[in-house]
Amino acid sequence: MATRKINPTSPGQRGMIVSDYQEITTSTPEKSLLKPIKKTAGRNNTGRITCRHKGGGVKKAYRIIDFKREKFGVPATVKTIEYDPNRNVRISLVFYADGEKRYILTPEGLNVGDVIVSGLEAPVQTGNAMPLDIIPLGTIVHNIELEAGRGGKMVRSAGNSAQVMAKEGNYVTIKLPSGEMRMVRKECMATIGALGNSEFKNLKIGKAGRKRYMGIRPTVRGVTMNPCDHPHGGGEGKTGPGGHPKTPWGKPALGYKTRKKNKASNKLIVRRRKK
Repeated sequence: MATRKINPTSPGQRGMIVSDYQEITTSTPEKSLLKPIKKTAGRNNTGRITCRHKGGGVKKAYRIIDFKREKFGVPATVKTIEYDPNRNVRISLVFYADGEKRYILTPEGLNVGDVIVSGLEAPVQTGNAMPLDIIPLGTIVHNIELEAGRGGKMVRSAGNSAQVMAKEGNYVTIKLPSGEMRMVRKECMATIGALGNSEFKNLKIGKAGRKRYMGIRPTVRGVTMNPCDHPHGGGEGKTGPGGHPKTPWGKPALGYKTRKKNKASNKLIVRRRKK
């Protein structure tokens, strides 16, 4: 993927940087792998806002992605590379030898016409999926399962990759993009290669309207509110938070640990991402 600057014919386009979409081979998604998305605007079943700054946005369909890669031993050919409005990485439509079609995340270097396969006998090459136990040390991987058979949960965004660092007993140690070192069961699946669209981080939104297309509503700063609306509010003229920054509900906003202590996966972390 490459990026391009928009010619500044309007104030909204000045400084805007977009993808050139050169790797996209079709603009028509596979109909059998589409599912409607019901918009909630951040509200729960009682109509109360539980996730702020959501609402609006353009209509889009969900692409059903194969995160499990459980079709062992059946080769698949990459037919198209497509844009997915629901994620920042490109997706590939693959045709399996038995006639089934599925979407997968597109790793760097996977092209139309390439053949991929998953399973114990699969060779270690880009796009192939296999259990962590048989992946050589030092290999770059993505779409890693936390629990065997539940589908990939980690390392699924554009340009990201993890590395297989060590194997001991029933566990494989992997280094995640955040720097965290974590042990995962050796039966868990992972896909070879780093994810594509690594230039995504260089994109510039350019104007507020593009955020609204994404379904993201404006965020109002607490210091501009009244004291009845936010702990940072009030005061004459421009004032700071007046103490430690807080959320609108009074919890510390910086450095406050929110991770649950009884989380089962905590004990499998070898080295945390924060020192």
